[in-house]
Amino acid sequence: MKVVLLQDVKNMGKRDDIISVSDGYARNFLFPQKLAAEATPGALKEIARKRAAQDAREAERRAEAEAKAALLKNKVITLQVKCGEKGRLYGSVTAAEVAEALEKQHGIQADRRKLDIGDPIREVGMRDITVWLYQGVTVPMKLNVEPLKK
Repeated sequence: MKVVLLQDVKNMGKRDDIISVSDGYARNFLFPQKLAAEATPGALKEIARKRAAQDAREAERRAEAEAKAALLKNKVITLQVKCGEKGRLYGSVTAAEVAEALEKQHGIQADRRKLDIGDPIREVGMRDITVWLYQGVTVPMKLNVEPLKK
């Protein structure tokens, strides 16, 4: 019997998957637990409609992220921090500070967890970082750490 899963079922499939199971398993377990419904032509059309809408939203998000990536390509983020005479910082630059500077300077919001700054930044100078905007859409950028002007 073909059924449409209404929820994720371990070792069976994810929500909205169409699977074949034995009649007894469907009648005695999946249907009473409201984990699945029979795969009628109407249910199949509904799943196809949901998937098409989800694909359209996904394409829109990806296009938006790629547009942001085009804006940020080859841009520089500048941070001014307190440091000693030889360019050694009194701490380190964090991803949260870089994310805040990115939003202020370029108007693009990025979560601090989506920034790859590499090793902790403890000296002034230029540094390559990577900004993750969406699944498969990353942008290499430059981070310029300057001493704070008095």
